[in-house]
Amino acid sequence: MREGTGDHRRTVKGRPGVRATSLLMTMKHISRPARILTGLSAIAFLAGRLLAADINVFAAVSLLEPLKEIAAAYQHGSGDKLVFNFGASSQLARQIEEGAPADVFFSADEAKMDALAKKHLVIESTRKSRLGNTLVIIVGSESRLAVASAKDLAGDTVKRLALAEPKSVPAGIYAKEYLTRQDLWTAVEPKVVPTENVRAALAAVESGNVDAAIVYRTDAAITKKAKVALEIPAADGPTISYPMALMKEAKQPEAARRFLGHLAGKAAGEVFQRHGFIVRE
Repeated sequence: MREGTGDHRRTVKGRPGVRATSLLMTMKHISRPARILTGLSAIAFLAGRLLAADINVFAAVSLLEPLKEIAAAYQHGSGDKLVFNFGASSQLARQIEEGAPADVFFSADEAKMDALAKKHLVIESTRKSRLGNTLVIIVGSESRLAVASAKDLAGDTVKRLALAEPKSVPAGIYAKEYLTRQDLWTAVEPKVVPTENVRAALAAVESGNVDAAIVYRTDAAITKKAKVALEIPAADGPTISYPMALMKEAKQPEAARRFLGHLAGKAAGEVFQRHGFIVRE
């Protein structure tokens, strides 16, 4: 009630000057079918929100930027919530084996997905090799180190070389495979500083703790503290493949299937391509 005015009509909360009676008069002018449709739409909206799912996505850390971008649009349109767990694919696969609640796994190599499939943890019919990538050799943005070829990594100018753990992490395994093909692994191995994942190898160069690193081309694109010293041609490097699949123990299988379908679609493909990935149909 508005004190001291004698006006007993209540104003609508949060809308000074708009009276409830005016609102009621407006509602009266809306036809009954329109009111029914409006009510049904509201019910459908609320039901959709109640049925929205939390989808647990375990994904290689090299996918962080495009997946975050894709998620923003997907969550807005679907109402579902995407809960990401980013890390080295080897670490994520181990977590899934140990019972971590993953609905979707997006790996940076086929081997980690293969290992889960052998343990019957993957719905094979949903598996798709969605992306590719290439390797680059990077140095600090202020570094004067020249890398004309991979052979320079074996020279005296490179004292420390960061790689994602070459025994288990995909980026490191790919890098080791490339150096082995070039007959350089034996010479380079003593210089290797193994890191938890590919982003840690990138960070080691950014901080100046190592002279160089081998990372994905897409990782080099996100930093201003490092620069590409040498791009490794796809023909010379290993085949880099990112498979994705629904996990057999998924808590939200239908919602996860829908998200996988979105990841396989054109809109998501354009995002991946813009971030430098090789998109496979």
